[in-house]
Amino acid sequence: MVITLSDVLTVIRKIIDISLVWLIFYFILKNIKNNVKLSLIVKGLIFVIILKLVSKWLNLVTVGYLLDYIIQWGPIAIVVIFQPEIRTILEQLGRNQLLGRHKVLTVDEREHVVYEIVNAVDYMRKERIGALIVIERDVSLGNYIDKAKKIYADLTSDLLIAIFYEGNPLHDGGVIIQGDRITCAGAVFPTSSSPKLNRRLGTRHRAALGLSEETDAICLVVSEETGKVSIALKGEMLYNLSLDDVRMMLIDELKPKQDTNYDEDDEDNMDEEEIYEKDK
Repeated sequence: MVITLSDVLTVIRKIIDISLVWLIFYFILKNIKNNVKLSLIVKGLIFVIILKLVSKWLNLVTVGYLLDYIIQWGPIAIVVIFQPEIRTILEQLGRNQLLGRHKVLTVDEREHVVYEIVNAVDYMRKERIGALIVIERDVSLGNYIDKAKKIYADLTSDLLIAIFYEGNPLHDGGVIIQGDRITCAGAVFPTSSSPKLNRRLGTRHRAALGLSEETDAICLVVSEETGKVSIALKGEMLYNLSLDDVRMMLIDELKPKQDTNYDEDDEDNMDEEEIYEKDK
């Protein structure tokens, strides 16, 4: 059998075609995982499809008739009802970095980042200085950075404290950290309307939870009224954390995915306090 150039080109086209389809599915599944609202929409669609199959199997005529209308007009209803969420998802897809996080931190860099943040948080909670510190991970926060005050400075606890000091004009917004550098300050984030959030909590907590619902960022909040520390992550708000809780969560969440097993084996022999003390 003679293989012609046309046959080779056909195979290449099929490979490219299949690769593009899998790439699209990869980005869809990745964003479903990172976006709480998108996950709810997908779960609803799956439920409708399963219900349709069950109604057909059990010959439930009325239910099947109603589901046919839902399936027929559902896409239009979803676009109308979830217009803000869909716009956010499309913006997120546009911002999303193809190769993952802004910078993969080494073990030493990760320890330095955690050490500086924890030191700043410790001071601010004692002095009742409100703060919103956001750490970018796989989902790019470029859209929020563009609208904030650019800094591009090395991460230090003194700089974080200075930014959130009440006399600083940037203290009301959030700080975004990329890798081991402070990228910007005064950033404004979407606020959450989740009923799970305590109504007594302020704008910082709502902004932290809102951002965590749309991205995979780590959002750390220091309450100006109580000095209590909270972390919003993956659409959930963890309240009243101790410094040890904050330190351990940051160390764990900042581990590069591909090096998770390596880091666990490497750090099994080192107590968390020893990791923290190493930078002192």
